[in-house]
Amino acid sequence: MAASLHVAATLRQPTQAGLPGKTKTGLHLRSSQRVCKALGYDPAGARLTCSLQTPLKDLVQKCADAAKIAGFALATSAFLVSGAGAEGVPKRLTYDEIQSKTYMEVKGTGTANQCPTIDGGVDSFAFKTGNYNMKKFCLEPTSFTVKAEGVAKNAPAEFQNTKLMTRLTYTLDEIEGPFDVSSDGTVKFVEKDGIDYAAVTVQLPGGERVPFLFTIKQLVAVGEPENFGGEFLVPSYRGSSFLDPKGRGGSTGYDNAVALPAGGRGDEEELKKENIKDTSSSTGKITLSVTKSKPQSGELIGVFESIQPSDTDLGAKAPKDVKIQGVWYAQLE
Repeated sequence: MAASLHVAATLRQPTQAGLPGKTKTGLHLRSSQRVCKALGYDPAGARLTCSLQTPLKDLVQKCADAAKIAGFALATSAFLVSGAGAEGVPKRLTYDEIQSKTYMEVKGTGTANQCPTIDGGVDSFAFKTGNYNMKKFCLEPTSFTVKAEGVAKNAPAEFQNTKLMTRLTYTLDEIEGPFDVSSDGTVKFVEKDGIDYAAVTVQLPGGERVPFLFTIKQLVAVGEPENFGGEFLVPSYRGSSFLDPKGRGGSTGYDNAVALPAGGRGDEEELKKENIKDTSSSTGKITLSVTKSKPQSGELIGVFESIQPSDTDLGAKAPKDVKIQGVWYAQLE
């Protein structure tokens, strides 16, 4: 034990590394470990080396790595900004341009949810009197507002901006029907067939979600080309065979919720609308306007505004008015 302590004490004493004058000046290793590391002092071998070349190389390498990271981050941010802008507002194409693209060229670009536009043409309705067949009728909403009470207390009901909760699948397309142009300049369109409905859900500023069925079923629009419209049928958002969480439906399922038998509490007024499902349809109104036409190709485009009721949860809730504004495209032949 004594020998071990003697060896330890000997190792703790400062050694002379070819520097006889330094021992008397009080250069103790244990007093400044940071100085030893900076100067390259090795206590085990009692050698003092002053190497600045290795830290300098490390510093240069770190600076180079930082520059690479900064350049990569800058390039990545520029790519994300340009990609977001391209994805958010895709270029509107003509009908022929859309038809010339493959599925993979259209996939993920947002073009499939857009109505075509017209290249050239005149800024008016330039078709002659006659009976036409409207086809490729497309309606693309660009704004959804819902009439509801404001977030503030006692605020009057008004149309409020909403946030779209569904994906980009709300455009109506391939709608067709007879389109007549009278000698007095009025037009008449009767909707017959096509993809004429789409389920949409939007969210109000307060967080309430409003589902509705965007549609123009059985539309009969009459008027001037700059302002023609009419009423249309709005089917129930859900069918009669849909079952609610308690198993109640319009044409199937339970008549009452469990533990609410008929003739008892289940027939009370406040529960009647929940038990008796209502799948009846309602009506909406739309106004269309022609902004440009191209008689050479039979194309015309315009804008529209539609007001229709929202979903009633099979009669359990009062419907809200939904205003839909957007653009449309059609072909006449």
